[in-house]
Amino acid sequence: MNVSHMLTNRVQSMEESATLKMSAKAREMKTKFDDVISLSLGEPDFDTPEHIKAFAVQALADGYTKYTPVTGLVEYRKAIQTKFKRDNGLEYDMDEIIVSNGAKQSISNICQAIVQEGDEVIIFTPYWVSYSDIVGLAGGTVIPVKADIHQDFKVTAQQLEQAITPRTKAILFSSPCNPTGSVFTKSELEELAAVIAAHKNILVISDEIYEYINFGEKHYSIGAIESLKGRVATVNGMAKGFSMTGWRLGYMGGPPWLVAACAKLQGQVTSGANSFGQKAASEALLADLGPTIEMKEAFAKRRKLVIDLFKDIPGVKCNNPKGAFYVFPDISEYFGKSDGHTTLDNSEDFCEAVLENTHVALVPGIAFGDDNCFRLSYAASEKDLIDAIGRLKDYLSKFK
Repeated sequence: MNVSHMLTNRVQSMEESATLKMSAKAREMKTKFDDVISLSLGEPDFDTPEHIKAFAVQALADGYTKYTPVTGLVEYRKAIQTKFKRDNGLEYDMDEIIVSNGAKQSISNICQAIVQEGDEVIIFTPYWVSYSDIVGLAGGTVIPVKADIHQDFKVTAQQLEQAITPRTKAILFSSPCNPTGSVFTKSELEELAAVIAAHKNILVISDEIYEYINFGEKHYSIGAIESLKGRVATVNGMAKGFSMTGWRLGYMGGPPWLVAACAKLQGQVTSGANSFGQKAASEALLADLGPTIEMKEAFAKRRKLVIDLFKDIPGVKCNNPKGAFYVFPDISEYFGKSDGHTTLDNSEDFCEAVLENTHVALVPGIAFGDDNCFRLSYAASEKDLIDAIGRLKDYLSKFK
């Protein structure tokens, strides 16, 4: 059978997730070596809080084992509605909220619903690895708008204005950001909104999955800005702030026409998310956020540790991210240098060489749209972080 003939162009043109690829390489290497440290996955290293697991157990006992409505259980959507108002100042009616199998599906649903051939989607760059392929799979053209480390990786209103064309259908970004950890302030979002408001047929897709892992000022949602009312899809989920990655529960608040379109799509693809998980999540959103705050404080401590360690490595530039659990160091000063065996020309060379020679797994920045950098997840123990960055420092000292 001619496999290339059988597979569609859209599948063949898609990239494998770089984070999953590096994680797989690290797992394979662990079968041969005992000292492999993987800092590649965006997954909290904490267990789901006990009270949330207890909610799920009770939900199973209460018979929450059946199919759910495509848009989500009523009690979960009501909890989401309360959370949006309480934490974000967002007033969504019940027909403006939909639950999906993870925030990734929410973003995919939106793009499949609004993007088609000829449409452009502006993506703030660096971006999460899946954004570009999600847009491409929908038939759209990605317009990357790049901000480097000197801008704290945050796109300005002027840059955004210059990127908008009559073909612009949507603007997609995350704050706090994966991979950089950068967070847009209220004033910065207001400046962006002033530009967007003048272009009436553009939807904003705001990925706020890292909302609760914010080390600076209170999280602010662009959807709360009055001039953009009805033009923002606010995407969130349970994975990061509640350490519920495997539960696959995301949600979106947006205009009713968009929610209806996403429900139509989801109804033909996956239907509703799991029942007992939704029941537990509805309780979690309304319960004490103490465990979430404790996780955030642990991440803040690790962030300081990681940044301090990188200060001791010549040629590595690292900003001070205000959220998420990543750093995105610039290592471009090492490009063109050699240790006598390997010459580093880009971020893939860098990460491959580091994995091979130090057994530390990182993700190349090219996967996020910036080939000068790499992503390190500090969702790991302090011991592993100290060990991994120490190995990196020793290895890079060999490059001239």
